[in-house]
Amino acid sequence: MRTREGGRIVDEAAVIARVRAGEAEAYADLVRAHTGIALRAAAALGAGADAEDVVQQAFVKAYCALGGFRDGASFKPWLLSIVANETRNTVRTAARQRTLAGREAALAQAEPLIPESADPAVATLETERRGALLSALEQLSEEHRLVVTYRYLLEMDESETAQALGWPRGTVKSRLNRALRKLGRLLPDFEPREGGDERE
Repeated sequence: MRTREGGRIVDEAAVIARVRAGEAEAYADLVRAHTGIALRAAAALGAGADAEDVVQQAFVKAYCALGGFRDGASFKPWLLSIVANETRNTVRTAARQRTLAGREAALAQAEPLIPESADPAVATLETERRGALLSALEQLSEEHRLVVTYRYLLEMDESETAQALGWPRGTVKSRLNRALRKLGRLLPDFEPREGGDERE
């Protein structure tokens, strides 16, 4: 599996092989390639101000578990499942609910979704739409919130979503379908943007 990092392509399998062979510094290539999406995942799943700590801990855990990583699998969904677990643990340990405003601010800080060159009116509308979407997501069950977050906010394809959540693809499809119907009732103008290309 190849991942684009900045202007270059990272061959994940080759990097993982180098790390397993004792070249620990090669792991930095994977960290650089996946930090952005890991921060977005942690923020979207409720880590709030702790998103950076969650992601750092997830990378440490992923490094320690790399020996058990299945050859040929994609690193991103595997990493994001660790990020999701770390986020849940952090939220439980903190024993406090994250506010919608906190989530939105953390998500916006993690990776800007609106280019700086955008028309201010368009940027304002996009910010309002994102706020309405996050508010509607709060009203879904955890399973429905997770599947929509992975599939659309993190733009993962169906296979990656299934791998990250540890669900069969059929379960992803059915839960996503139900979640989108509920979102459609909460947000009549909601039109999800597709994630990555589907791969069988």
